[in-house]
Amino acid sequence: MLEVAISSLKLKTPLMLASGIMDEQGDSMIMAAEHGAGAVVTKSIGIEERNGYENPVVYELDTGLINAIGLANPGIDNFMEEIRKVKNKNIPIIMSIFGNPDDYVFLAKKAEDFGADAVELNLSCPHVKGFGSEIGQDPELVEEIVKDVKRKVRIPVFTKLTPNVTDIIEIAKAAENSDALVLINTVKSIAIDVWSKRPVLSNRFGGYSGPGIKPIGLRAVYDVRKEMNVPIIGVGGILTWKDAVEYILAGANALQIGTAIYYLGWKAFEEINEGIKKYMESEGFRSIEDFSGLAQKW
Repeated sequence: MLEVAISSLKLKTPLMLASGIMDEQGDSMIMAAEHGAGAVVTKSIGIEERNGYENPVVYELDTGLINAIGLANPGIDNFMEEIRKVKNKNIPIIMSIFGNPDDYVFLAKKAEDFGADAVELNLSCPHVKGFGSEIGQDPELVEEIVKDVKRKVRIPVFTKLTPNVTDIIEIAKAAENSDALVLINTVKSIAIDVWSKRPVLSNRFGGYSGPGIKPIGLRAVYDVRKEMNVPIIGVGGILTWKDAVEYILAGANALQIGTAIYYLGWKAFEEINEGIKKYMESEGFRSIEDFSGLAQKW
């Protein structure tokens, strides 16, 4: 009932562990799958090890989190064993990659060689200059990167898009050669401490995630589904099964869960899956595809 297919990936549930939370170690990614994730997405990995920003890098709001980790990661060559740990458990693993425009083909080929089932092109990090903040806002650059990667690897290529643009349809169409679009990345934001009278995060700006961005993510999915037939993976503010169903009704074919783990722990996957299943039973749906995009007819 909950099984979905995204390109060549066959998932037992429509939920994936989103990039950026509890996904730098193979053991934690395996834990996500054991609690109901149909696939896992790694932390965004670049060519070389990167330390990221100094603390503070995360700030909690009433309606979510602002983070500016700074794309901290161990580098591609130091990540092979983590991928193999997950692969040994027969869990679909999607490797998120970032870099300069010329880096994506190299990274995607490495991911394929390491055994990743798909790659997710992080073209949309909102808080690291040069790595996504500008790339994801340039339709010509997005189109070029997606086409180059698609030509060089056999595994599916997913592209994660930014909401920090005037027209997300333009960017989505530039990435139409992708095997799926991931909508959306975090929203560029800032928090200021009234007593120190300065930005809270060391980087000043960060990416806003959590329940506050759900309406933004929903609109992106709805708008892109209305214009395009490419598979969509919805992400942004999904904490409950109702949030998940909203995304599917808007047009998502699968979903990613991130900040919900901060609030609920691993049981987020179990609770959302169970809620979706009960909803489907009550509404007479036999598959996710039965109600994906139904809200479009209105």
